[in-house]
Amino acid sequence: MFDTWKPQIVFTLTARCRDCYRCLRACPVKAIRMQKGQAYVDEKRCIACGTCIRECPQQAKTFRSDIDIAKNLIDEGHFVAASIAPSFAAVFDTWQLSRLPSALRALGIRYVGQTSHGAYQISLESRRLAEELTEGSPHIATACPALVNYIEKYQPQLIKHLLPLASPMAAHARLLKENLGQDIKVIFIGPCVAKKSELVRPEVAGVVDCVLTFKELSQWFTQKGIDLSMCEESNFDEKPIHEAQLYPLPGGLIKTAGLDDDGLNLKLLKVDSIQGVREFLDGIKDGDGSEHAIIEPLFCSQGCINGPGIEPGKNLFERRRDVIEYNSSISPGAVAPEPADGRLFTASFDKADSGTSPRDVTEEEVQKILAQTGKQDPEQQLNCGACGYDSCREKAIAVALGMAEPEMCIPYMRRLAERRTDQIFGTTPNGVIMLDDELNIIGINPAFKKFFSCSDVILGRHISYLMDPAPFEKLISGQEQNLDITVFHRPYNLLCRELLYMLTDEKQIVGIFINITTQREHEKKLKEIRSQTVEQAHELLEHQIKMAQKIAQFLGESTARGEELVRKLMSLSEGDENNTR
Repeated sequence: MFDTWKPQIVFTLTARCRDCYRCLRACPVKAIRMQKGQAYVDEKRCIACGTCIRECPQQAKTFRSDIDIAKNLIDEGHFVAASIAPSFAAVFDTWQLSRLPSALRALGIRYVGQTSHGAYQISLESRRLAEELTEGSPHIATACPALVNYIEKYQPQLIKHLLPLASPMAAHARLLKENLGQDIKVIFIGPCVAKKSELVRPEVAGVVDCVLTFKELSQWFTQKGIDLSMCEESNFDEKPIHEAQLYPLPGGLIKTAGLDDDGLNLKLLKVDSIQGVREFLDGIKDGDGSEHAIIEPLFCSQGCINGPGIEPGKNLFERRRDVIEYNSSISPGAVAPEPADGRLFTASFDKADSGTSPRDVTEEEVQKILAQTGKQDPEQQLNCGACGYDSCREKAIAVALGMAEPEMCIPYMRRLAERRTDQIFGTTPNGVIMLDDELNIIGINPAFKKFFSCSDVILGRHISYLMDPAPFEKLISGQEQNLDITVFHRPYNLLCRELLYMLTDEKQIVGIFINITTQREHEKKLKEIRSQTVEQAHELLEHQIKMAQKIAQFLGESTARGEELVRKLMSLSEGDENNTR
């Protein structure tokens, strides 16, 4: 028993995740955990096939980069050998192939080997074992690490059918250490993300020291400022092997082993793509497939030339063509290594924990979750697969296990949105009308019916049946995209503020009618009150002014008479005084 999922290989860049469930739909083992709309990779469930990386339209899925590990091996002064997968011919242009060895040496790699040497030995061993091991047929090739991870985690009953052989990567690394010394460090470079999961397998640990994808190699070249066009032409330290260079294609193992490859031999079967592999393995599980001697399954459609670790550029047909042409350029029999000691290539396989059944989910839990999304009855369970699960029941179980969320059900969310929309449409105090591109009425809400004293009977009639169509004609003709107008509908004694919108894609018009009749009446009354108040205030002011003037006049007259009286009194007083003297 061993752990192949630490540290995590495939993970999510949450800032790019857009809640589309595409990765979940594509994942063959449903290793995606949904939390608050974010799609996280469950590392225990993951088989590192990289399907989610290839499928994500937002590039939110990526894989662990090990460039720094490779750099450190070189910086520490180790003798580093590279094992480059035969799919390199599908990645690089023809003119680049002869410059690739020089570019690798410029990175500090001291020996540039080809994984095809390991593939050749594994093919020979597969043929020998298939001929010797008659019991337990059929025999499943183990070159694809995603396939091995899948069987160990999800189909452990098929482990007995796995050929007890290491991958070509591990086989070549063992050959390199046998030939160059056990102290050397080996870096594998290929198209496969799942190869990173092999590093902790017993037959690989301490044999392969680092796994890089072709994407990482390209990034490393860029970091070091290495341009293939500026590199000299040079040879690999190991010559390519005819036929073994076809290993990345479906049937590559069978071809390399020198077996019949016309596709009609029932003893030999090549299967590629997730769906094809799963269907066939399910058949074996059910007891079929005993007529096959060797089964060569590859998780990636069209084989390793479609691995998630390949930079986009060439299409699949170009990649396939370039691999075949590169193989054709190699003289048959130019390099034909002797079969090595088979003990170098042995491997063992064991059941692995997938974390898929941490507990049993009760039927009561399932039914409760189904009811939560309006799926109590079987006829309500559409099993549309939009959420990523094959059935509503599977999704309900995933919800119970914390792998999914109820809101992932798109039909349920649509119905919920429709109910909310209908509720708003039905309860809003504003009138709403919808017209088609011929100005026929296709929808009205209760408020509109009340405003215009109509019913659903008018559906299908032209808008001119109710009102002047001129504003709507401006929208349909393209003169206006929207209108904000105030219209008095005399037959209904109705004054409305009307917001009219053209929905171009739907070729529909939406009209929102706000009844401002009462508002205007209130404004009119208020204006009248204000006018009356001003008039009354003016009259009062005039009255007050007149009163003030009269008072002032009276006060003025009184003052004058008082002054005259005082003067007379003073005169009289002065006269008396003089007489006394």
